[in-house]
Amino acid sequence: MLRYISKRFLRSILTLVIILSVVFILLRQMPIEGYFPNYDKMTKSAIENGIKQLGLDQPMYVQLFRFFRDLLKGDLGISRVYRNNVAVTEILAPKIPISLKLGSLALLLSLVLGLPMGVLMARYKGRFFDHAGTVFIVFVEAVPAAVYYLFIQLYGTQYLGIKMLFDESDWMSWILPVFSMSLGNIAYYAMWVRRYMVDEINKDYVLLARIKGMKSSSIMFKHVFRNAFVPMAQYLPTSFLNTVIGSIYIESLYSIPGMGGLLVDVIKRQDNTMVQAIVLLFATVGIIGLILGDLMMVLLDPRISFGTKAGNR
Repeated sequence: MLRYISKRFLRSILTLVIILSVVFILLRQMPIEGYFPNYDKMTKSAIENGIKQLGLDQPMYVQLFRFFRDLLKGDLGISRVYRNNVAVTEILAPKIPISLKLGSLALLLSLVLGLPMGVLMARYKGRFFDHAGTVFIVFVEAVPAAVYYLFIQLYGTQYLGIKMLFDESDWMSWILPVFSMSLGNIAYYAMWVRRYMVDEINKDYVLLARIKGMKSSSIMFKHVFRNAFVPMAQYLPTSFLNTVIGSIYIESLYSIPGMGGLLVDVIKRQDNTMVQAIVLLFATVGIIGLILGDLMMVLLDPRISFGTKAGNR
């Protein structure tokens, strides 16, 4: 296990370096105007001095080396457009905790509602609860999210008396954004838990347990659900990242000062330093999520081992 984790860690570092290098090089191909918010008003000599100060006159490999050198020191650079001459870490510091809290609460709600829904749909396959759950899943997957996000905000604020705009100090204002962010994962978890459990129910060990006289509820929860949850566990950490990234529209809808819409905003403004920092955060969380997903599978199912090759006994 330790050897596997070490290999995955080294591969993850290499993957992260490649991603950041590609993004860095692509951003350097953009027009130089993006580095200077008042480019139209600047003189030619001022632009040349600015280019030298930023090191943009150096060869690409020198710029890339300096970027990684500063990164190892914890320096993510200075924003030039989004907030002129303000450190990127200072801009991200108040936004990251809000997005993480929203994403964590949405993921928790998805697990609390989605997994039991999938279990009940599998247990009562072909009955009312299964049909109702299928309608919900089809609705969430087929209807554009922006449509039911607007209805949730409209009727939630009207009938529940919840504020339309987000207020971090008011816990009531968290309800609608968190519920909206969780809907996609609720449908996803319910759909796949039902599918995996239906596959498990038809296997021989379930038939043998029934012949031995085990209760149906015991079979479903102690055996069928446990085996069906193993392939699901791999995607739980990465679904957290997808929840945070997918909150772009929700954060703008409720005026939430988080990370969701920040990436789109800085790309539009061509703030390359900010883009690099946010890509670094998202890529890091995504890579960590993949590793945690594999580890969760091993912890839940002892039969899975990363220490032996296929075919070995």
